[in-house]
Amino acid sequence: MAYSPIVMEHFKNPRNVGEIISADGVGEVGNPVCGDMMNVYIKVENDRLVDVKFKTFGCGAAIAVSSMITEMAKGKTLEEAMKITNADVAEALGGLPPNKLHCSNLGADALHSAIKNYMDRKAGKVPAAVDLDKEPHHKQREGCYCPYCQKQVEEESPMCIFCGKEIPHEHDH
Repeated sequence: MAYSPIVMEHFKNPRNVGEIISADGVGEVGNPVCGDMMNVYIKVENDRLVDVKFKTFGCGAAIAVSSMITEMAKGKTLEEAMKITNADVAEALGGLPPNKLHCSNLGADALHSAIKNYMDRKAGKVPAAVDLDKEPHHKQREGCYCPYCQKQVEEESPMCIFCGKEIPHEHDH
C-alpha cells in the first residue's frame, strides 16, 4: 500500500511544527524498534487545547501522523482530545500501510501523554516547566534525571537521549 495523498501532504507540509516554550503539558513517546520519537506540546485554556505543536524524529508516516494529531486536537476540550484514537488518526490520513500503523499509535499516545502531564502538573504531582527551568539538573532517588522530561540520564551526560535537550550541569553531587 502506498501513502495516501493526505499523508504525503502532511509529510511535505507539516502543520504545527515546533515547541511551545511555556507548554502546559508535554508528551513524549518513542518506538525503539523503528527509531521514531515524538514530542507533543500543549497549551490549555479553560480545559481546551488552544495550541498544539510537535517535534518528531522519524519516518514520513511519523511526521504526517504528528502533523495530523495536532490538527485534530487543536480547539478540542481535554476530554474530547483524550478520545482521539490511533484508528481516528489513520483514518484522517486516508489510511497507512500496515507496517506504518504503529506510527498512528505513537501520535495518539504522545497527545494523551501531554494531556496526562498537564493534569499531573495541575494536580501538583509533577513540577511545571517553569519550575524545571529554575533547577537546571537535579539528582533525585538514585541517579540523575533530565529536568525537562524527568527521565533518568547518564551522569554528566551533555544531552538527554529522550528529549534531545542540552542538560546543564551546574549542580553538586
